[in-house]
Parts: sequence; structure tokens; C-alpha cells
Amino acid sequence: MKFYTDAEVKEELFGKLGTPERDAFESELENFLIGEAIKQMRLKQNLTQEQLGERIGVKRAQISKLESGKNVAFSTVRRVFKAMGATSATLELANLGRVALW
Repeated sequence: MKFYTDAEVKEELFGKLGTPERDAFESELENFLIGEAIKQMRLKQNLTQEQLGERIGVKRAQISKLESGKNVAFSTVRRVFKAMGATSATLELANLGRVALW
């Protein structure tokens, strides 16, 4: 039985780093992880999507899209984390490294 590294599997399924297919995969993965972080923090604070949306002035549907990794705009992500009381936030973005939101 041959074992494969995470990098080997990603390369086989999504292409080599720097290719359009791999870049698209990495971007989708990063957006998903940001959305999950928002969802977990929201649930930890016992907020509904509607309540969080009210805090930042958007509808529940926008929060739903954000949590599912769609429409992930940096400015919105920043507003969401601040609205939930995060005093600072650093995201690990794979090959992009760490990104401090504020």
C-alpha cells in the first residue's frame, strides 16, 4: 500500500501550484475556512444569522452566503468579526501565509 502526502493528493486532484485550476481550488478552500470561522464564532455567541446580519446592516441571506464561502469580501469579513467583539483576528491562508485583519 502506497501512502500519499497531502501535497501529492492536491497536486493530483487539483493541479500543480500556480495553475489556474489549483489557484481556484485554493481560493475556494480559503473562502470556506473563513466562512466556517465566522459560523463557529457566531454559534459560540448563540447568535442567529439574522441577528448577526442586523449587527452589520445586512440581511440573513448575506450571512448565509458568507458562511458558505460565497461573497467573501475582506471588508465584510472584518465588519463581521468586529461586530462579534473580536479585538483582533489573524487568518492562516495556506500558501499566502498569515493575514492580520486588524
